[in-house]
Amino acid sequence: MFDEKAFIQEAVKELKKVEGKAVVAVSGGVDSSVVAKLGSMALGDRMVAIYVDTGFMRKNEGEKVKEFFKKMGINFRYVDAKDEFYEALKGVVDPEEKRKIIGEKFIRIFEREAMKEGATHLLQGTIAPDWIESGGGLRDTIKSHHNVGGLPSDIKLNVVEPLRDLYKDEVRKVARALKLEVAEKQPFPGPGLAVRILGEATPEKVEIVREACAIVEEEIENAIKEGKMTKPWQYFAVMLPIKSVGVHGDRRAYGYTIAVRSVESVDAMTADFSKIPHEVLEKISTRITNEIKEVNRVVYDITHKPPGTVEWE
Repeated sequence: MFDEKAFIQEAVKELKKVEGKAVVAVSGGVDSSVVAKLGSMALGDRMVAIYVDTGFMRKNEGEKVKEFFKKMGINFRYVDAKDEFYEALKGVVDPEEKRKIIGEKFIRIFEREAMKEGATHLLQGTIAPDWIESGGGLRDTIKSHHNVGGLPSDIKLNVVEPLRDLYKDEVRKVARALKLEVAEKQPFPGPGLAVRILGEATPEKVEIVREACAIVEEEIENAIKEGKMTKPWQYFAVMLPIKSVGVHGDRRAYGYTIAVRSVESVDAMTADFSKIPHEVLEKISTRITNEIKEVNRVVYDITHKPPGTVEWE
């Protein structure tokens, strides 16, 4: 039986061994927020939380993260790196290449920011499914997580991963014990919306999938509040690299297709697609096609994991 209080004590004890200053890579999600809290308990002012805005984040995510860490009282810095990431991913369509480029770009930026802080250590929110799915040894690579398979071999920082052996349900228990308001927040991929766009992740396509994801989240969360359904593990939109013929008003429309994905899981290693009420799916579809002019078709993904993964890339 996992003992979250004992884990917290041991993790803080180990983190106190870190010499000098450290930076912690934060996204506002549960994994990195837990690491930031543990790091602050162990290192105090010797730790700085850094949020890198890649341009692939959810709607209004940057402002929410700023407010969250302000309330936590943790040293925090915001880095706008949107242009760097967009430039690095120009013309890239292969999902593994995307993940590895994003992983290396993250590290280079953290190396740069750590140098400004005089830090020698990088704290990350890597958890067990990240390194299991990234492969290595006898394990097949399912997909390279940016914080594992995307790490360059010549990294100049000492990487510390306090949650490396934990699964998501265990991390949530730790977050609850630490009284973090993000304890129940749904997972979000490290590479962000870049892997929710099949094909090249251009700024224009990012805006489309960002709005679609926001609509999916809003409508599912409204349905939860109204008692129409229980909260899924994860729910979002994916932009497909195809166009199809449709009708807007009485005119021909040739638009993109959005796939809605929602799953139930405990540890992210396996998942079942959510049985969302049809009226909720209908509202999601109507809003997406009405509010995003580039989209004229919405489909729902009914694939379990396995054979699929939670994210499409």
